[in-house]
Amino acid sequence: MNQIAVLGARGRMGVASVRAIEASPDLNVAAEIDLHDDLHDIIDRKADIALVFTPPDVAHDHVQWCIKQGIHVVVGTSGFDEASVERIRAALVDHSDVNVFVVPNFSVGAVLMTKFATQAAPFFESVEIIEFHHPGKVDAPSGTALRTAEVVARARNEAGCAPSPDATVLDPYGARGGQIEGIGVHSIRVSGFMSSQEVLLGNEGETMTLRYDSISRESLMPGVLSSLRAVPNLPGVTVGLEVVLGLD
Repeated sequence: MNQIAVLGARGRMGVASVRAIEASPDLNVAAEIDLHDDLHDIIDRKADIALVFTPPDVAHDHVQWCIKQGIHVVVGTSGFDEASVERIRAALVDHSDVNVFVVPNFSVGAVLMTKFATQAAPFFESVEIIEFHHPGKVDAPSGTALRTAEVVARARNEAGCAPSPDATVLDPYGARGGQIEGIGVHSIRVSGFMSSQEVLLGNEGETMTLRYDSISRESLMPGVLSSLRAVPNLPGVTVGLEVVLGLD
């Protein structure tokens, strides 16, 4: 039975994950770590996998610490971009027995939406992303939006697509949002949302919208458990739940 340390255990995703792991017959919560807790409890309690949901400003250091301790890691914290993944790869050079699984979104529906968007994007002139979260989320854009923009941009580049047209020259308030590899991304923070995302695609005379809504964190728990079970058998660094869903 794998022994799991949950980092960020008292946060929203951490609490839901602890409950899901405790209800699982083949996984056990060995340690619950949060602000001001001693990371060495992970070693003392003999955890072999760390599930990281700590805030972005400390999550990167926590991943590096776990790697040095020889502990497999599943990363659920947002903000792990290509540069972050490269930093993990560099750390694993001296720790080839450790695996790290970076999961921008644990939702099967969200992963499918990103997959469909990647397939559709080369066929449309314009692509933009809008993501919606509760106002308690500390980072923007979401990890899902970041991942979607990266893979959509890659698919469009490989297909030789031109940049999305945009005649905007005046935007003193930043109303046009941000740019991730040429893809426009807009982050909405409104009470009542949990996690939603739209990918808007358009050609002259037609538009298509792909939308996903997660209503509760329980919808993410099958992905969390699948990732924890998979990481011991995923050598090196792996990115995206699509790997365990057979969609990569």
